[in-house]
Amino acid sequence: MAGDCNSLAETHAWFDSRVAHHSLQNQRLKARQAPPGLFGIKPAPRPQKPFFLPNLSYLSGMLKLIAFLAALIGIAASAHAEELAGFRDVTLPVGPGAREPYLYAARDGRLLMSWTEGAEGAFAVKVAVLSGESWGAPRTVAAPRDLFVNWADFPSVAEFSDGTMIVHWLTRSSEADYSYDVNIALSKDDGESWSAPFAPHRDGTKAQHGFVTLAPLGEKVIAVWLDGRAYEGALIEAGASDGMMQLRSAVISSDGTVGPDIPVDFTTCSCCQTSAAVVGDEMVVAYRDRTKAEIRDISVVRMVGGRWSDPETVHQDNWEIPGCPVNGPAIASRGQDVVVAWFTGAGDIPAVKVAFSGDKGASFGNAARIDLGQPAGRVDALMLDDGTALVSWVEWPDEGEALMVCRANADGCLSTQRLTLSTQDNPINFPRIAATHESVYIAWTQPLGDGSDTIRMMRLPAAR
Repeated sequence: MAGDCNSLAETHAWFDSRVAHHSLQNQRLKARQAPPGLFGIKPAPRPQKPFFLPNLSYLSGMLKLIAFLAALIGIAASAHAEELAGFRDVTLPVGPGAREPYLYAARDGRLLMSWTEGAEGAFAVKVAVLSGESWGAPRTVAAPRDLFVNWADFPSVAEFSDGTMIVHWLTRSSEADYSYDVNIALSKDDGESWSAPFAPHRDGTKAQHGFVTLAPLGEKVIAVWLDGRAYEGALIEAGASDGMMQLRSAVISSDGTVGPDIPVDFTTCSCCQTSAAVVGDEMVVAYRDRTKAEIRDISVVRMVGGRWSDPETVHQDNWEIPGCPVNGPAIASRGQDVVVAWFTGAGDIPAVKVAFSGDKGASFGNAARIDLGQPAGRVDALMLDDGTALVSWVEWPDEGEALMVCRANADGCLSTQRLTLSTQDNPINFPRIAATHESVYIAWTQPLGDGSDTIRMMRLPAAR
C-alpha cells in the first residue's frame, strides 16, 4: 500500500534537511537517524502517497543567512531558559525492554501508566497504578503475537467515572504493512483481569486504524482515531475521498457497549497523534489536518451536545509538506481555558508553538513560539491552576537529544528546563505528561548505552 507516512529513519532525515540549515550540524544529525533494527523490530513503514525529501540545492545560497538568524533565535531563547527546579526521578515497576509510556491521572488522585515491554516476538502491553508513593504490581493486558509495536502509535490507558479501566493497543489484521486494528479491553478490578478485546470501528477493512485517544466524558469514554478505510477504495462513504485518512469516533460504555462508528473529518494527515481535552460536558480534539494543497496545520473539532463541530484551524502556519511528519499536537484544559501545543516546519523553520483559548476551544489567540531553536517536536501539554500551561517537547542541541519543559502563557515561555539529555542513537520518542492532585509526572522512553531501552519518569511535587 502506497502512502505518505514515513518510517522513523525517513522522519529524522526530513528534520535533518531543515535543522541543518540552522545548526550546520548535518553530520551529527544524520548519525541520529534510527538504524533499521530499532527496538529489535523492523520499523513500521507508513501509509499514503510516497514521501519526498526536499531538494536542498536551491536553498544552498541561503545557508549563511539562515544560520545567522538561527543564532539570533538561540540568543533570544536562552534569555528565558530559567530553571523549573524540583523535578525528581520516580522508581518504576517496569522490566527489560520497556518503552512508550502513556500516563493518565485518575479522579481519585492515582496515576495510571501503560507501556509496551519485551523483545521481538514477545511483546506485551502492561499497566500499573501509582497510589501515593507506591506502585501496584504491573499487570499484563495483552501479549498477542500479532501486536503492532511502533514508536509513534502506542497503547494508552484511561478510566471511566465508575473506576473501570480501559486500555487500547493495535494488532495486525493481515500481512500488509498498513493493516492493523484498534483493540480495546476493560477491567473492573484494577487490571487483575480483562474483558475480551473489541474494536471501536466496524468497517472490516484490512487498513490502518490507529493513533487513538481515549477521553472520558461523563459516564462514557469517547474513542477517536485515524482510520484508513478509504485507502485504495476499500470503503468510500458519502463525503469521503479515496486514499485519504479520516478522523473517526465512537462512544464506549463501561459495560463494553460501543456506539456507532462515525466520521469526524474525512481528510486528515496520516500518522500524527490525536489529542483530546474535556471542558465541562464538552470535548475538544486536536489533530493535524490536511488540505488538497498539502497544507498540514493543526485543527480542532468540538463535541457539543453529542455532535461534532466542523474543523477549525488553531493557527494558520501554512505548512506545506508532501508527507506526514509523524508529529501530532497536544491539547489540555482547565475550567474553560484550553491550550494547544504543536510542531510546525512552515517556511523550512522548525518550531514548537502554543496557543490559548478562553472559550472552551471555540477560538484561539495568537500563536507563541516556545522552542530554543532546534526542535524536533513530539509535544505534550498540561494546564496548571494559574492558567499557564506546562509543555514538553524534544530539542536537538549539538550535544544530543534533549527533553525540554516550559511553563508558558499566551506570550511564550515563562521558565524552561532541560530534564534530560540523551547521547544515544535511539530517540526518546514521545514523552507524556499527567498531573494528579499533588504532583506533575512526565515519562519517556530512555535509550540505554547497550542499545536497549527503558522508561524513565520524573515528578514535580505541588506543581498545580
